[in-house]
Amino acid sequence: MLLNIPNVLTPEQVVEARKLLDAAEWVDGKVTAGYQSARTKDNQQIPDGHPAARQVGEMIVKALGQNPLFLSAALPLQVFPPLFNRYSGGQSFGTHVDNAIRQVPGTPHRIRTDLSATLFFAGAEEYDGGELCVEDAYGVKIVKLPPGHMVLYPATSLHHVKPVTRGVRLCSFFWIQSMVRDDGRRSILFDLDLAIQRLSRDHPEHPSAVQLTGVYHNLLRQWTEM
Repeated sequence: MLLNIPNVLTPEQVVEARKLLDAAEWVDGKVTAGYQSARTKDNQQIPDGHPAARQVGEMIVKALGQNPLFLSAALPLQVFPPLFNRYSGGQSFGTHVDNAIRQVPGTPHRIRTDLSATLFFAGAEEYDGGELCVEDAYGVKIVKLPPGHMVLYPATSLHHVKPVTRGVRLCSFFWIQSMVRDDGRRSILFDLDLAIQRLSRDHPEHPSAVQLTGVYHNLLRQWTEM
């Protein structure tokens, strides 16, 4: 399931974040790439632990914790501290798949990367190219979103970033370990949750709302890993 999540950050938060990110130090993006990814990765990143990365990362994680669409779709158990990259001057990232396990910097903890997320900070009019292309069973999905919007997709997906031929593409990227490992099961729960919400909104007294809510939670009990 690939899902666009609008307005994760407000316009004011985007402006604040960009000021911090623009003033930060940037290094070669290969510092966080695995062996195969390093061969095709050409971008810049803010180093782990940089104050700007921590501050904007905390802003993102807090916003996600208050976003009903993200919580329903991801069923997050852990969110990897957000990282930040930028592309310019023809830089790109070739086709790759994200590492299955990530060590949380500065800790002994690891997370399983069930979902990948990219949150955009630069508007589409600010740069040419730079589309995120995600492959699934139905073809290639092309993603280029407004500032403050985010795309969520299975970390098992092959994906790449097209060359940026004008301007600067600025994004945050990170991973989520879900309480429900399987993408198909997460999709079922997400669809069921949305249906329950619509039924409760349109027919608040309908007894099926309670029955379907029970089905949702019983499936969640069976499929959750904590």
